Amino acid sequence: MNQNTLIGILVPFVGTTLGSAMVFFMKKEMNDKLQKALLGFASGVMMAASVWSLLIPAIDMSEQNGGIAWVPSAVGFLLGMGFLLLLDTVTPHQHFTEDEPEGVNAQLKKTTMLVLAVTLHNIPEGMAVGVTFAGVLSENSLMTMAGAFALSIGIAIQNFPEGAIISMPLKSQGISKVRAFIYGTLSGIVEPIAAVITILLTGLVVPLLPYLLSFAAGAMIYVVVEELIPEAQSGKHTNISTIGVAVGFVLMMVLDVALG
Repeated sequence: MNQNTLIGILVPFVGTTLGSAMVFFMKKEMNDKLQKALLGFASGVMMAASVWSLLIPAIDMSEQNGGIAWVPSAVGFLLGMGFLLLLDTVTPHQHFTEDEPEGVNAQLKKTTMLVLAVTLHNIPEGMAVGVTFAGVLSENSLMTMAGAFALSIGIAIQNFPEGAIISMPLKSQGISKVRAFIYGTLSGIVEPIAAVITILLTGLVVPLLPYLLSFAAGAMIYVVVEELIPEAQSGKHTNISTIGVAVGFVLMMVLDVALG
């Protein structure tokens, strides 16, 4: 793993950390309209990244290898959805907008389950970054360092507001600003870990790359459909979250096409 790859997989974590640091600068709870806009923005970024950075390259690789183009993408996508569904079912966690925890019963503090909920979201993002850099390291002609960094930067951009969405509600739960910042930061540490594991796995079995790209896409789309969009579309001001989706989608699409 070279220096550029190491920097690339750490960029999203930096985004989460900087976003979590907003707890030191924002005196009150996050405005509901702003929170919905940010949730929508994150959804748009993840949807665009799933298509342009993951599914399309996976299809192109399959065609290049002479196989049936849609098979790895379809199989990987469904496996990714199933993997996140399994994690969502067995991991005790609680969302900020919900009163009851999900997953298996566990005697955990509410703050711990809140952080676990966001950590689940970050696993597929880390996998997505890891698999794109794995494609570069495998010297696949369809994957470029610029394209991998485009995805990494895009996820870092959406991680910034996500970090703030984590730390601010924790502060409102009565936790100190320092602890809220630490919890927010720790929720993002899973991203570089997932990225490294994905790179190592792809390095062992290079032909799995199209499947892993699609797997990461399915996992990210699961998070968008199951968690982000429902939260963004609940209550009032839903049109603001819809605008956020459009902005995030276009921004990620432009980053990927321009830099990829």
